[in-house]
Amino acid sequence: DIVEKSEQKAKAEVELVATKEAKEAAMLELEQLSNYNAELHQSCDFVLKNFDLRQAARDEEVEALRQAKAILSGAKFEEFLQQ
Repeated sequence: DIVEKSEQKAKAEVELVATKEAKEAAMLELEQLSNYNAELHQSCDFVLKNFDLRQAARDEEVEALRQAKAILSGAKFEEFLQQ
């Protein structure tokens, strides 16, 4: 009976060690996920904060390209070549 209980205790101790290791691994993974979540949140906040500014800058670029296209469409390249 003592031998049987000793075996049960040894198995329980092995299970305890394995469970503690699994818990530590899970906690580490949770910490890493939490850090990643914080990084994503910071990145998204930056994008949202600067969205209107970036959209305005992009609209200005598009308008500048349209003006350049209009100017070049009406340009006479022969005049540029003779200079």
